[in-house]
Amino acid sequence: MKVVSVNIGEKKTINYKGRVVETGIYKFPVSEIVLGEEDVESDAVVDRKYHGGIDQAVYAYSENHYVYWKELYPNLDWRFGMFGENLTISNLDETQIQVGNTYKLGEVILEVTKPREPCMKLELVFGTQKILKQFWNSTKSGLYFKVLKTGNVSVNDELILIAKSNNAPTIADVYETKK
Repeated sequence: MKVVSVNIGEKKTINYKGRVVETGIYKFPVSEIVLGEEDVESDAVVDRKYHGGIDQAVYAYSENHYVYWKELYPNLDWRFGMFGENLTISNLDETQIQVGNTYKLGEVILEVTKPREPCMKLELVFGTQKILKQFWNSTKSGLYFKVLKTGNVSVNDELILIAKSNNAPTIADVYETKK
């Protein structure tokens, strides 16, 4: 598994369906990011109840999932970071990654904590509420990491398993129980 894109976003205030919404979901690729204990440096985290903090410091999404979504939404302007992820990683598979697994990525040490649950901010990016149900009905949730050792991450850094969590559920298993 390799990093194909590192992404950050700025806080935006938009008018959506007659209401003002603040969000940091609109991410864009950059050359390198710094992973801190509670978030990614220079990345806007607007709703700390669901994003950021110790157990949700970094959001990762699979490059491979993009093919699936592009077929459903071919008219969008596709780029990495569309799902609000900080890390777009090749071959990231929620059915194979267990909660508690520990990985080395660049100079950083990460621990898998939980899947991402879809929120209405995806609706902002995709322009339709149906994305929420489609996201829930897939195993393509992406996952959150806790940062055990802070540092820099760049494109082409490899996600290397250094400790496997014994008898822990996979991210897909946990995601299924939340539906």
